[in-house]
Amino acid sequence: MKVYLNNYKHHWISPYTILKFVCFWEKDDNVFYNFKNNPNDKYEKWVDRLDPICKFVQTVLDFVDPKINYVKIDRWDTWSMDYTLSHIIVPMLKQLQETKHGSPNIDDEDVPVELRSTSAPTKEDEYDVDDNHHKRWDWVLNEMIWTFEQNLDPKSEEKFFDHSEVNDEKHDIFGQLHKIKIDKEGLDTHQDRKTNGFRLFGKYYQALWD
Repeated sequence: MKVYLNNYKHHWISPYTILKFVCFWEKDDNVFYNFKNNPNDKYEKWVDRLDPICKFVQTVLDFVDPKINYVKIDRWDTWSMDYTLSHIIVPMLKQLQETKHGSPNIDDEDVPVELRSTSAPTKEDEYDVDDNHHKRWDWVLNEMIWTFEQNLDPKSEEKFFDHSEVNDEKHDIFGQLHKIKIDKEGLDTHQDRKTNGFRLFGKYYQALWD
């Protein structure tokens, strides 16, 4: 797999920006913007003249320095696609967690009782977010990160298998008998948490932005 996504390109230079820069002595920006309501319309003709030039410059820059969205998928990337994608998802979720500037609405049913809106102090204004609003999103992000990290770890379930005691009997590739004790309750709890983490990722997929 090869993925290259560069930053968004902002090649547009407004005629007004140019005029403000060139005509630095003008202290009132309205002389550039508010032509209809301002009797001083001496710059309007310059806006009309600069506009096609700005569009041409934008076209050239868009061509020589385009937004790149390049993705190449190899055959082996889909042999274990959930594992392959986890390598990308984990660092992206961690960066989002560090740089986010807000939180989406998280349903109370998706978080522990102590983080629900019903457990928060009464809001002063009904339009305000409750004190647990951002904590709910932090909790959901942590669950997503934990889930995909577990998906990457081939030894994440080893602690639920004890080869020193008897519960279930397995033969290895040499036909030797091994006796294994399985913590089925712990294993089921572990899998339930992973399943819920994948569910949360799907449910709040469109909230994964900053």
